[in-house]
Amino acid sequence: MALTFARKAAMAAVAVAALGGVSFAASASEAASGRTVHPASGRQAVHHPASAPASVAAERSAPAHRQEPQVVTQVIGRGRVDGHRWSVALEFHRSLPKGYIPPKLPDGSTTRGTSLLCQRMYIGGVRIDRQGGPWSDCRTVSGTQDPGASGGLGLWSLHDKGLSGTRLMVSTPEADVAYGVLTLADGTRVKATTVTVPGTAYRAWAAPIPDGKTITTVDQYDTHGNRLTHDTYWR
Repeated sequence: MALTFARKAAMAAVAVAALGGVSFAASASEAASGRTVHPASGRQAVHHPASAPASVAAERSAPAHRQEPQVVTQVIGRGRVDGHRWSVALEFHRSLPKGYIPPKLPDGSTTRGTSLLCQRMYIGGVRIDRQGGPWSDCRTVSGTQDPGASGGLGLWSLHDKGLSGTRLMVSTPEADVAYGVLTLADGTRVKATTVTVPGTAYRAWAAPIPDGKTITTVDQYDTHGNRLTHDTYWR
């Protein structure tokens, strides 16, 4: 379950309860070492023969048609905490998956959106909010640039609504937030870098909080190190 805070009123429309919650993005940090691990990137080399018939060369020079993938998954953060592996990933579905039923709003209507954005969170190999079903940590969005998907910050764990045990803090920040820093009561500082799902505007950062630790402050910064937000109500 999760204890969440949404900066936008639109984000408070739907809540699916089980032992977990929803939030999102890709980058990795470990509380014990204080280091941030960035996802690896690579380039694909294309080999061209030294010589080829003109007709073949012309065919090769024509741009290939590439179909956009229907599901894009981006790791936001991962590492080890309290002896357990943890990970957070954002999963974007360009169209609503077969079998997905939008949740109902308090007024009886259903959420609108043509796409689905899921926040997949794991501690020790167990998915947070698994009891709510396969779509419990997902929300509908309108295409790849829905501004309503940003501005949230939440604490998540496998039990007790994110108040105890090994926990994960996940932020889905505004576009100008480059990273977040958690300061714990014992002086430990945990930094997590914002990661964006390729081809979309959806982004997040994620950081682990060891069992028994208390959060003093949560700050978010831009690329120049300017502090944009400062929260002290988390614990």
